This record gives sequence, structure tokens and C-alpha cells, in this order.
Amino acid sequence: MMEKKTDKIGFTLFRITSEQFAILEENFSEKGKISIQTSLRFGAEETQKLIGVYASFTFMSQQKPFIVIEAACHFMIHPDAWMVMCPIENNYLTVPRGFLSHLAMLTIGTTRGILHAKLEGTRFNQFLIPTINVLEIIKEDTVLSFKVTDKTIST
Repeated sequence: MMEKKTDKIGFTLFRITSEQFAILEENFSEKGKISIQTSLRFGAEETQKLIGVYASFTFMSQQKPFIVIEAACHFMIHPDAWMVMCPIENNYLTVPRGFLSHLAMLTIGTTRGILHAKLEGTRFNQFLIPTINVLEIIKEDTVLSFKVTDKTIST
């Protein structure tokens, strides 16, 4: 757990990206059970103080993917909150579980809307991203490392 906590972490939604989308009609079968694979991944960008949350969903029919979607929300973190999560002496960002879960819920909801917009008017419009308890996925504070780059100065 983090030693320092912030009661409120200020942030704004900076950017939404559609990372991938595909309908693989040849893999869909009306028969059998439909399953969904879910994946969340996270990243951080130090210069702009961004946290990226990527939500990926793969709808499977007879163990073959027929809808694939991945979207991301990039959140700009208030500088004061960033400093608490990423002290100057550290080369990593420690994001509290509850806050990251909140960002993940926002991203999943955004992905749900993107999927609806892309499937509207198709025979696949019946497939929705279900509600997800992200606290079952994100079980602890998350540490995001930054790559250390070797800076060379030429004269």
C-alpha cells in the first residue's frame, strides 16, 4: 500500500482512442455458447502526467473470436496528485487500487459505447459488454514503471 494517500485525485479525460476493432463473421455460429474474454492493461506517460487504461474484449463463438474491440482512455492527472503517486526520487508511479478501478470503470463504459456505435444496425448489435466488477480484477495498488533513457549531450 502507498504510504501517502490523497483523499481526492484530480484528473481529466485527455483522450479516447479506439485501439482495434474487428468483426470476424466467418467465426460466428448461431449454435453454442458465447463467451467473452476481458483484459485490462495500464500505462503511464511521465511528461504529460497521463495514465492510460486499455480495455479489451473478445467475443468468442465455439472458441473462435468473432468480435474484437480494444479502446483506451488517457487521463491527465493533476500535478499535486501525480507528485504523491510519483515522488521525484522514484522512477515509477504507484496508483491506488480504488482510483485505478474508477478509471477502469470509465474506460469499460467508454468501450461499451464504442462497441454499441460500431455494431448498431448490424446483426451483432445484440452483443453487449456486460457489467464488470473491476475490484475483482484490480486487487491491489498498481506500480507503473517508466523507462530510463540514457541522455547524451553533444558539444
